[in-house]
Amino acid sequence: MLAVAELAVHVGLKSACRAFALNRGFVYRDRVRHRGRAPRCVPLARPQPPLALSSAEQDVLLEVLDSERFADVAPAAIFATLLDEGRYLGSIRTMYRLLAAQNQVGERRNQRIHPRYTRPELLAIRPNEVWSWDITKLKGPARWTCFHLYVILDIFSRYVVGWLIAYRESAELAEQLIADTLEKENIAPGTLTLHADRGTSMRSKPVAALLIDLEVAKTHSRPHVSDDNPYSEAQFKTLKYRPDFPERFGSIEDARAHCQQFFHWYNHEHRHGGIGLMAPAAVHDGTAAALTEQRAITLDAAFAAHPIRFKGRAPKPPSLPAAAWINPPADHSRALIREADGSSMLPGEGVPTPRGMCRSPLLELPARSIFGGDQQKHAGLLQTTTRSPAPVAL
Repeated sequence: MLAVAELAVHVGLKSACRAFALNRGFVYRDRVRHRGRAPRCVPLARPQPPLALSSAEQDVLLEVLDSERFADVAPAAIFATLLDEGRYLGSIRTMYRLLAAQNQVGERRNQRIHPRYTRPELLAIRPNEVWSWDITKLKGPARWTCFHLYVILDIFSRYVVGWLIAYRESAELAEQLIADTLEKENIAPGTLTLHADRGTSMRSKPVAALLIDLEVAKTHSRPHVSDDNPYSEAQFKTLKYRPDFPERFGSIEDARAHCQQFFHWYNHEHRHGGIGLMAPAAVHDGTAAALTEQRAITLDAAFAAHPIRFKGRAPKPPSLPAAAWINPPADHSRALIREADGSSMLPGEGVPTPRGMCRSPLLELPARSIFGGDQQKHAGLLQTTTRSPAPVAL
């Protein structure tokens, strides 16, 4: 390495390394290795700048910042107010520096705090225990024109129990639809929870008064949280992503005719992944269990004919749901319910479905609204009926 260093003085390090067939990185590392570590320099204390405020001036400024007059005022506003009064105690940056030294940097303004909304937690273990309703817009014939589609959905069966299309969003129309649907479904008082978002029609006084008179519990989503109303949102996506859904409707009659066909298909023909690939009408009217048994017989016959195709394991039909949740409780609570009823989660559905026929004792309770506040409690069980419901179209 000494010869390389002597030659590098005359021809340069690059040429010297090439002459001795050495990598320059090796030479650099050798220099560092023999140079030794120099002692670290201890940073000197920064002297106080000549423009800084004195200790007495800092105390006066901090006393003004913490005074009752300016305790809830931002430093910029304090700076401007003092200037208007003919006083200058320091710059805005100096004020922030003093507040930071005292751990007082934060929101100083006296502002209104929005209420903390409770997350809705709803459970349904049979049809007609929890309904979800919402309103969506359908584009009209011209730009900036639209029709309003009201839809009420049973979250357990996914069955659309009522719907209507109108020119506008109105609390009176919503009240009429809800009242007619409750009467058609023969809902007993104290057995139903009606969930919706925080739209004007959903929180209107006519709707609230109607639900109180009919003893129907009312719950609402948190502001700007679409996950609190997932069943209605998913149903609207199914509607608008159908291949026959038009870009615009020529008239309100066209919109009603299209929705009449869609909701018949959705209720009676659509096989929903969240309810064991059953049509919503089958779950709603109680015939889904018989259809599941029929599917099991078909699969058993297929297995008996060709067991090798199933690798020797008998196939099972998709299970029917044991419960439908809106915002299930904490993970440990869900684990207890799944352990009791042997349920699993279908991908993308967010609703537990059973593996076996055993059911948790918790699921034998009526549907309930797990809320804090003024929400009503269910007072009884809904008598199951076997009828063929149809949506209300007004």
